[in-house]
Amino acid sequence: MCAEPIPEEHQHVVNLTSRNLLCTCRGCHLLFTDDRAEQRYRAVPDRYLWFPEVELTQQDWDELQIPVGLAFMFTNSVQNRTVAFYPGPAGATESELTLDSWERIKAANPSLGHLRADVEALLVQRPGRGTKASACYLVPIDACYELVGGLRQVWRGFDGGKEARDRIEGFFAMVADRSRPAPQLESRP
Repeated sequence: MCAEPIPEEHQHVVNLTSRNLLCTCRGCHLLFTDDRAEQRYRAVPDRYLWFPEVELTQQDWDELQIPVGLAFMFTNSVQNRTVAFYPGPAGATESELTLDSWERIKAANPSLGHLRADVEALLVQRPGRGTKASACYLVPIDACYELVGGLRQVWRGFDGGKEARDRIEGFFAMVADRSRPAPQLESRP
């Protein structure tokens, strides 16, 4: 965006129409932090929240019709809707299904209202394969794509293989370490 060299540790902005992430220096990142501004780019924050009270049951997951046990969802402000993606051997795959059941889940869990459109995602993992309960975190959107890219590098076979499962486990450990419990929001009438 400018001629300033970008250090190894740097921030990102999202191009709202193309969905591309761009690496930025700190100054350029700060130009796009106001969510109310009508801009082409939006700064990706570095906030991690955990939703300990949100429990997705197997029935909830079945209603979402996501064919894998891990997905991330975010509000796409250009399309004015929630979109869901899940990792696979080709990268991030967008779910083509309607997410009507997600609206019901959000209504039952007002704390999920913390999500900032376009730049933060809800990372969800269903129970199973060694996990007793579902996991639900708010993470920066670039972290989701970092996970997807890492999985793409190691994916083997139909389900990703042991190395992919280990990478997912390590990623969730990092997310859990960085996360703090999300503040409670009041229910909407």
